[in-house]
Amino acid sequence: MSIPGSYHIPSNLSLELLRKIRDHRAQRSTSMSRSFRVATVQFQHRAGDKDHNLGRIEHFAEAAAAAGAQIACLPEMCISGYWHLPRLDRGGLYELAEPVDGPSVSRVATLAENLGIGIGVGWLERDAHDRLYNAYRLCLPNGGGHTHRKLHAFEHPLISSGQDYTVFDTPWGVRMSILICWDNNLVENPRVAALRGAEVLLAPHQTGGTKSLSPKGMKHIPLRYWEERGQNPERLRREFQGPNGRGWLMRWLPARAHDNGLFIVFSNGVGRDEDELRTGNAMILDPYGDVLSESNSIGDDIVTADLDIEEVATSSGRRWMCGRRPNLYGSLAQRLGTELSPHATRFGLSRVGDVEFPI
Repeated sequence: MSIPGSYHIPSNLSLELLRKIRDHRAQRSTSMSRSFRVATVQFQHRAGDKDHNLGRIEHFAEAAAAAGAQIACLPEMCISGYWHLPRLDRGGLYELAEPVDGPSVSRVATLAENLGIGIGVGWLERDAHDRLYNAYRLCLPNGGGHTHRKLHAFEHPLISSGQDYTVFDTPWGVRMSILICWDNNLVENPRVAALRGAEVLLAPHQTGGTKSLSPKGMKHIPLRYWEERGQNPERLRREFQGPNGRGWLMRWLPARAHDNGLFIVFSNGVGRDEDELRTGNAMILDPYGDVLSESNSIGDDIVTADLDIEEVATSSGRRWMCGRRPNLYGSLAQRLGTELSPHATRFGLSRVGDVEFPI
């Protein structure tokens, strides 16, 4: 089925064509237009196979450029791979991790300059103090960029959580923010991004088909549905669109856009990731929570949409925010004594004193 705004990947892109696209986009960006075209991607990474994953990133970045997008949003941890991380020991994690100026992100940064677009990618970051982060870098066509470290990192006890929000101006005159996966589930985070002036939120994920501890949360999708997709693709598509995939997203993702007056660019993995199935559902939402463009593919895909940034200022969420009464909200920043680390919360750990342990 064709989805409005979806883009089918050309196989014969030439360097000459891409140079022309880059030059045209550079001229267009100087006008500081408030119309902004974005692309978002779902693809199945290979665990720890950076070269393969970077090849797929290059493929989709070139497709986004050919479609006239100014930014391509790839999924969380799309360079490193994702759900194998909990199974890695310290040595395995540090072998996989790279600094922001390491070879993988540098390769994407060069690609962004050559194509003249922004490219957002996720990887396992190792900082100058040997701390590890679930990080996401938006590489800009001018050689710069912005890095967000996941605020609620639960994948491994050795992966630290970030300590600040990432909100920034861009060469296109659009103010943006990045929140990774679970960052978006806590309502305070998109609200802070909006209060700091963000108009477009990049929301890279690896989700769908997870085993939630909540009785009415997401549940596993049988792995055999993926393995048998060639014989029964519609069964798998129903699962991806159902309560363990798109249905779950639609419970809360449109509300983040609507209540905060944000365009949201949602990217995701797709297909088997260790013992879970990522459900794709790459989509772009407007500040009212309406879906502008989405994929219903059960495989790798890319979709695009044109964002009218002027809609942000007059959206319901932004108008309602003008009526805020901050003097009443002090309890939002108070500790209750029941807080757990993201890792403990995700995996159902309890705590005695400062020690977290399996229930």
